[in-house]
Amino acid sequence: MLAIFPAVARALRDLAQPGILAVLLLPMLGAIVLWSVLAIVFWDAWTGAFRALVEDTGAAHWLIEHGAGWILAGTGMLLVAVLLVPATLITAVLVTELVAMPMIVSVAGQRYPALEKRSGGTVAGSLRNAGLTVTIFAVLWIVTLPLWLTGIGALLVPVLNSAYLNQRLFRYDALAEHADPGEYAHIVSRNKSRLFLLGLVLAPLYYVPFVNLAAPVIAGLAFTHYCLSTLAELRATSKGQRSER
Repeated sequence: MLAIFPAVARALRDLAQPGILAVLLLPMLGAIVLWSVLAIVFWDAWTGAFRALVEDTGAAHWLIEHGAGWILAGTGMLLVAVLLVPATLITAVLVTELVAMPMIVSVAGQRYPALEKRSGGTVAGSLRNAGLTVTIFAVLWIVTLPLWLTGIGALLVPVLNSAYLNQRLFRYDALAEHADPGEYAHIVSRNKSRLFLLGLVLAPLYYVPFVNLAAPVIAGLAFTHYCLSTLAELRATSKGQRSER
């Protein structure tokens, strides 16, 4: 498990690279600006839609009958705010994948000059992986919303969901240029717990003010370093086994 920490250290060192500096704040700032503008434009429509949805429940009728209908307006605003968080996170990670990952892989790949590029990943594969990952993440976020009411769930659930999003999305693009399909499948199947743990280590960065502006790029770098170093070890082991024969 300790193998994930060198990957994080290399990611932090690479933040000073000119290419990384050029894309460092783009994903999160772009996502924040996009959803802020959408929220300003559609806030009344969104909160009204959620309020209408809530008002059809028995609990809402009870609140209205007892003069607490004002709670419904607050509930609508709270639901919109809660959903804006994953929407911003998903957008930032997707922008990182589509715009920043080519630069991230290029910069991180310089530390592995002997690693042959076998181009096992495709654009179509990346899009399929992104679509499936975002769909699962969105479902997980919605299904686990009741756990936020437990107090500790409000702290743990977003981090766990973000850890899943990180590892599932970035692992494909980190290996797409260098690994063949067999190597990719082998690395994912043998490193599921480590990949998730790396995502778990990085997930809190998304919720720390100012640090979260760079969090998607830091995550992309860390996963790329971990995946490429794991791929290099896999090939070295395979080469050694062939030599022994």
